[in-house]
Amino acid sequence: MKTLTVFTPTFNRAYCLHQLYESLVRQKSTDFLWLIIDDGSSDGTNELVKSWQDQNLIEIRYDYKPNGGMHTAHNRAYELIDTELNMCIDSDDYVTDDAIEKILSFWLKNKNPNVGAIYALDATKDGSILGDKYPDDLKSFQGWGCKIVIYNENKIHKVVGDKKCIAVTAYLKKYPPIPVFEGEKFYSLYWKQHFLERDYTILILNEPVCIVEYLPDGASMNKFKQYFTNARGFQHMRIMLMKISPTFKLRFMECIHYINSSIILKDKQFFSKSSNKLLTILAIPFGIVLYFYARYNYDKQLNLNKK
Repeated sequence: MKTLTVFTPTFNRAYCLHQLYESLVRQKSTDFLWLIIDDGSSDGTNELVKSWQDQNLIEIRYDYKPNGGMHTAHNRAYELIDTELNMCIDSDDYVTDDAIEKILSFWLKNKNPNVGAIYALDATKDGSILGDKYPDDLKSFQGWGCKIVIYNENKIHKVVGDKKCIAVTAYLKKYPPIPVFEGEKFYSLYWKQHFLERDYTILILNEPVCIVEYLPDGASMNKFKQYFTNARGFQHMRIMLMKISPTFKLRFMECIHYINSSIILKDKQFFSKSSNKLLTILAIPFGIVLYFYARYNYDKQLNLNKK
């Protein structure tokens, strides 16, 4: 059995998926397999993947499911993955030429039963690190890694930019699937990582393993649309985050976003649902401002798309 599964949710990305395939073929280590979760593509992705499987240069598994959004593709991947480690690489991204070798060498040197994941870096095509590197003295942490890391006698490092999670599969599978709300096609993919960070040590591999590109049809470029089309999922996530976030500032920011989602949903029960009622009251004016800001940008985006 291979050690690592690289899994990729994809929807109508046949035009760019070859970049990831070619980068995986270039790997020196072959101790991995590529799992493609096709989330209802209609652009010939299946034929393209079949042609790569016929080349037999790397091990490729392909699974087709009806379109439900990237979070449902992640849930499907977690059902299928049976290797020790797993890592998601999006369909518009690709891995560095030494990524697999670097990850597995690091894991071999540092693995222990208390480790739930490795966090590595993303970079852009010009080689620039996305966001910031971790501090040199931060080798691991436990408790929280979203937006900030608290470590070594309460030092605080602000986490800027996406990071790559290489998770221990057995531990990841212990936690509930990413929540799915009927009619919504987005939910935070960080859901399971919050549990991993709470319960296990996260190791830091302070080097890039993934090259990222944010395409116009990607979720990262459509955040205001996501607020309005997936409001129940956003509200649900905020209920958890306003309770467990480790600092007042982070909890308050989650409350502001919770108010925004509740206004979108016209949810009159928002106060009784809140997991942090005092901060929710304080956040109401700011949540209203966020709502109008998000509404303005979403409407502007819709108007641009019509042109």
